[in-house]
Amino acid sequence: MNTFSYYSLGIALVMALGACSSGSRDTGAGLPGGNDVIPVRVQPLAAKGSAGTVAATGTFTTDDETALAFRSGGIIEQLLVREGDPFRKGQLLAAVESTEINTALQQVRLGLEKAERDYRRARQLYADSVATLEQMENAKTALDAAKQDVERASYQVNHTAITAPFDGYVLQRPVNVGQVVGPGTPVLLVASKAKGGWLLKVGVSDRQWSAIRVGDAATVTTDAVPGKELRAEVTRKSEGVDPQSGVFNVYLKLAEAPASSLASGLFGRATIQLEQTSDVWFIPYEALMDGDAGKAYVFVTNDGQTARRVAVNVSAIQQDHAVVTAGLEAGGSLIVSGSPYLRDGSHITIK
Repeated sequence: MNTFSYYSLGIALVMALGACSSGSRDTGAGLPGGNDVIPVRVQPLAAKGSAGTVAATGTFTTDDETALAFRSGGIIEQLLVREGDPFRKGQLLAAVESTEINTALQQVRLGLEKAERDYRRARQLYADSVATLEQMENAKTALDAAKQDVERASYQVNHTAITAPFDGYVLQRPVNVGQVVGPGTPVLLVASKAKGGWLLKVGVSDRQWSAIRVGDAATVTTDAVPGKELRAEVTRKSEGVDPQSGVFNVYLKLAEAPASSLASGLFGRATIQLEQTSDVWFIPYEALMDGDAGKAYVFVTNDGQTARRVAVNVSAIQQDHAVVTAGLEAGGSLIVSGSPYLRDGSHITIK
């Protein structure tokens, strides 16, 4: 290669490097550097006195709604009530065929008679020094076991029928006469006349469940009582998720309900007023950075010259703001614009 070729190649490399440098400068134009002062907008941080509300829907029930079932399974022989029927305490509601259970009772009674004869004979033989003490004691043990068998069989016979535990009415009758049911299978769903009060059973998410406290006040509305808000309060919360609906159940007890206006299963809407347990902050959701599963970051400033990155807990995102429950206790001012250009310790100027 001659001298001219080396010279031409050197000029080409210099021009290429210059072009790359120029391109790099153009790409970064307009972005603040690490020492730049970044203009931002801020708003004062002040904790609010309200923790907000939870809206939920559900159905009305009573505080003694009960599923009735047979102690032992069998073929249903009698169903003496239908859905919606009223009943009185002690009234016979349903029964299963008892032939098999009665036969078992007769068998154990015969066994008891034999055990009694064996024990009397063993006791007499022991008194005549023919039988040993062990033989007499074994006969006594067999007698005691036979008595227990009779008691167990009698208990089974006494539970072949279902009687009403209180005055009430039938909500559901999921079975029919002639159907075979197993032990514990619900036969009748019943409720009282709501003497203990009406409940609205609502489903909420896990985050709402954790925010709701027993005793929180609520208002309830239903189409069955149009134009009226019913006062209620949270009386209990489920300790596990409902496997059918996948939500957590919360029970609201009505302070009072219009007579004959409510029925189990009616639809209702509730607004639960959360009890204030700690300070909360309502901030623009544009100020949040890197949100994930209730955690996020915001930038604040205490001196108006330096930005500080802090972690916050976000409990809810509402119409035009986010609800923060922790992380802003130090006060200062929240940076609401310019956050994407900031790093922890960035220099700022307030617009």
